[in-house]
Amino acid sequence: MKSVVIHQAGGPEVLRIEERPIPVATATQTVMHIRAFAVHRYEVLTREGGSPSVKFPRVIGIEAVGEVAEPATNSSLKKGQRVVTINGGFGREFDGSEQEYALVPDDQLHAVEFDGSWAQMAAYPETFYTAFGSIKYTNLKPGQSLLVRGGTTGVGMAAILLAKVLGLTVTATSRRPERLAKLTALGADEAVLDDQGTLATTVQYDGVVDMVGAPALEDTLGHLKAGGTYTLVGLLAGKWLWNQFDPFENLYGRRYATIFDGTVYDSWMQEMFQLINQHHLEIPIAKAFPLDEIQAAQTYVMQHDRPMGQVIVTTD
Repeated sequence: MKSVVIHQAGGPEVLRIEERPIPVATATQTVMHIRAFAVHRYEVLTREGGSPSVKFPRVIGIEAVGEVAEPATNSSLKKGQRVVTINGGFGREFDGSEQEYALVPDDQLHAVEFDGSWAQMAAYPETFYTAFGSIKYTNLKPGQSLLVRGGTTGVGMAAILLAKVLGLTVTATSRRPERLAKLTALGADEAVLDDQGTLATTVQYDGVVDMVGAPALEDTLGHLKAGGTYTLVGLLAGKWLWNQFDPFENLYGRRYATIFDGTVYDSWMQEMFQLINQHHLEIPIAKAFPLDEIQAAQTYVMQHDRPMGQVIVTTD
């Protein structure tokens, strides 16, 4: 089988395709035939050496869609069953998605129903699950309002779609004026310009899902109603620390949540795919690449002016 193995941190050239034997199932690990996966910017960071916990050589990639090739001895999964996997050390503590087959702990595989192509299916697991979890944490009810800060990201677009079918009123933001109309076309009730960290509105919302993070934190929280929940999802600005931040002033009367623990609940995954299938939810795919072009795929995902949407790699 083909595996993209990184032996040392570096540029795209360290993504080298090697031939490895197909793994064999164990009592608790199932062999997954990987059909497709999404490429993310943070995986480029890992490739460059920005994830100290990841030790090379490693096959990276934290999510995949495919089918069961050989079930674990104690598995309830069946050969040929469609499955997805995300997080849980996949692509970080053990070899991940950038290969044709992977040995995955059985409890980290989720059997789901989806009738579309493998490339379409690969757009969902990590991106939609992150969005779905962040909405869950806001504890909003139908009719309440949600602010999606960073609406043109993959998670942001997924949050818009999921929030709307859950009955929420959605406002989404972008730092690029030309993309505001694309957010309303996707389904947002309103699109607001993020002008250098300040939103062009005075409205407050019942909940916030934030993909931007620390530099705009005080402005974001200023748009959250008392009693509302702020959920931190991403760090588009590339800054982790909240410098000169007064939690008593900014978080008083509000709740804070983050979804960085990596926990994946099968019940949430099933509920999410039911919504996807029932409402035919989909976000754009910017471009799809074959596995042989993994270097090009990782270069493309980092391009600033590329089209909105997921970057997908297929193994067929």
